[in-house]
Amino acid sequence: MKQVKKVSERTRALTGGALVAALSLGGFGAYSASAAQAEAKTDAKNKNTTQSTHLTIDAATKAAQTALDAAKKENQRVTVAVVDRNGNTIVTLRGDGAGPQSYEAAQRKAYTAVSWNAPTSVLAGRLAQTPTLKDIPGTLFLGGGAPVTSKNAPIAGIGVAGAPSGDLDEKFAQAGVAALNK
Repeated sequence: MKQVKKVSERTRALTGGALVAALSLGGFGAYSASAAQAEAKTDAKNKNTTQSTHLTIDAATKAAQTALDAAKKENQRVTVAVVDRNGNTIVTLRGDGAGPQSYEAAQRKAYTAVSWNAPTSVLAGRLAQTPTLKDIPGTLFLGGGAPVTSKNAPIAGIGVAGAPSGDLDEKFAQAGVAALNK
C-alpha cells in the first residue's frame, strides 16, 4: 500500500508564496542569475566544476571597518556584516553601543543585496508590486544593504543596521563598497 504524506495548509501557503515571489521577480532574477554566471568560469579540464571570485578576509574586513568608521564619524551606533556570494558571513563588526537587533539585520541586508545584486533600498521599493518578496527566508528589504561586484557580477554584500534610517545605513554600506575600489 502506498503511503501519502499530508502537507499542511501552512506548508502549502509558504511554498506557494515562495514560488510566487520567485516567479514575480521575472527579469530582475534573470539579471542576477546571468550576472552570477558571467563571473563563474568553467574549469577547462573538468566541465563539472566552476570557479568564482570571492573577497578575501582582508578585503571584507577593510570594507566593514570603513563602513563602521563612516558611521562613527556621524555618531551612529551600527553593526556591519559582509557576506560572500553564497550568503555566508565573512566578517561582522558590531560597533560600540549598537543595538542587539542590528547584528542579524546587518547580515540579512547583506544577504539580500548580494542575492539580487541591488541595493536593498531599491528592492524595498519593489515590495509594493510584489509583497511576497519579504517572505523569502533570510532576507530583509530595508535600506542598508549594498552589493559588491566584480565584472558586473555580485561577489559579496555589505549590510549595515542600527542607524535611525535605512538611508544612513546604506550610505555607510556604500562607503564600504567604495573602499574596495581604491
